[in-house]
Amino acid sequence: MRELRIAAVAVLALTVILGLAYPLAMTGASQVLFPGAADGSLVRHDGRVVGSRLIGQDFAKDPSLFQSRPSATRYAAAATFFNNQGPNQRALADQLKAQLAAYLKRERPFTPGLRAAAVPADAVTTSASGIDPQISYANAAIQANRVARERGLTRGRVMALLAEHVSRPLFGLAGERSVNVLELNLALEAVGR
Repeated sequence: MRELRIAAVAVLALTVILGLAYPLAMTGASQVLFPGAADGSLVRHDGRVVGSRLIGQDFAKDPSLFQSRPSATRYAAAATFFNNQGPNQRALADQLKAQLAAYLKRERPFTPGLRAAAVPADAVTTSASGIDPQISYANAAIQANRVARERGLTRGRVMALLAEHVSRPLFGLAGERSVNVLELNLALEAVGR
């Protein structure tokens, strides 16, 4: 009976410590030390939340904006997953062909001579989470032609905005240059049409 009582007290104590006290302490510390990240890295525009720096969005309805990479989840953050298709599966090959055709159809009128070999991989493939908010600099540079013409801006102005928003992972030391699509599109909206 004594051992049962000790075990019950241990379970109760560990539940309170590890199930309540520790999570509350970590939540409090993250709110104090990293308030933006702890709240989801929300992006506010004109006083309202328009998205998150960490979650991609679908901008396909507006051809004057930069477009995110394809999403296996239709940009639903509550259901993140990666595309489980392998390189030898016909379904993946068909999906990539369809996404490449859609990209070329959208961009080729503004970038004459654009060939499939020049399309960056991230323009036709989904990310591991399905909601990656970044696109490669190469992808954005191709899209800049369309965005400039649709907005009545010079390509140079759009490329300057792109240069202002480009980043590199690992403190700028390594990795491919990329750009956050939401932040770039908000910068475009600030410039106007």
